[in-house]
Amino acid sequence: MIMTKILVATQNEHKLKEFKNILNHEQIELVSLKDMNDKDDVIEDGTSFLENAKLKACYFAKKHQMIAISDDSGLVVEALDGKPGIYSARYSSGGDHENNLKVLKEMENIENRKAHFVSMIVLCYPNGVVKSYEGKVFGYLAQSERGSNGFGYDSIFYLPQYQKTFGELESTIKNQISHRANALRLLREDIDEIINHE
Repeated sequence: MIMTKILVATQNEHKLKEFKNILNHEQIELVSLKDMNDKDDVIEDGTSFLENAKLKACYFAKKHQMIAISDDSGLVVEALDGKPGIYSARYSSGGDHENNLKVLKEMENIENRKAHFVSMIVLCYPNGVVKSYEGKVFGYLAQSERGSNGFGYDSIFYLPQYQKTFGELESTIKNQISHRANALRLLREDIDEIINHE
């Protein structure tokens, strides 16, 4: 059986683990930038999740002459006019915890706590051909951080149907319902085409 090697353009181990769990396929081997010993950083100066994911996927597909996939994802809060949005990863000057605290602070005394996660996954072939897949999941902002599973804004993203935040959910459940799972499910539908791409 011929294996198709796909580069996941991320240094984020959590993200790679999610990709591997969700995109589990016997003919695909996912490798990360870390596996390639590639410390290159692409400046994500796009104005949308799609532009940023495309910048990254196409840069690494061309550089390594292999299929590359990139995910740009983030939290969109209705009452904050869509922020943190594309700036989710660097919303504060710190890490995940500081980002969460900044959002919670900005949401103090605000009743409308509707929010959703967006995941835009772009697959780029070495010849520059691009395909994109978008996934979303809708929920609400919790009043405080809850749970230590997951990463990013998981501990403040509340799902009423489970009465838990993403941070409290088992990863098996999260990997079925998350924004990234929804986007990867769409990509998976194209798997035969991707494997047989000339």
